[in-house]
Amino acid sequence: MRLQFIGIDPDTGKNGSPTAWVDVDNADIVIQSYTANEETRAHCVKNTEPGHAEGIPDHETVIRIPARMVPMLREACDAAERAQL
Repeated sequence: MRLQFIGIDPDTGKNGSPTAWVDVDNADIVIQSYTANEETRAHCVKNTEPGHAEGIPDHETVIRIPARMVPMLREACDAAERAQL
């Protein structure tokens, strides 16, 4: 696996380091971020959107990404698209 570093939360301090990477081998976006709180997880578990099963599978999780990282996520999406070409 080869990860291309995209960026880190500009407000990173002692409380974590949300980070975005792109796996250049398969163009997956890899995110390190805050674990969603129980309220957020409970809302996701009750999701009834068409095509979305209820609950969170054991192999998945819910994370929360700070809005200030949106520019990095856009960059990660662009890098992922380039990796697919």
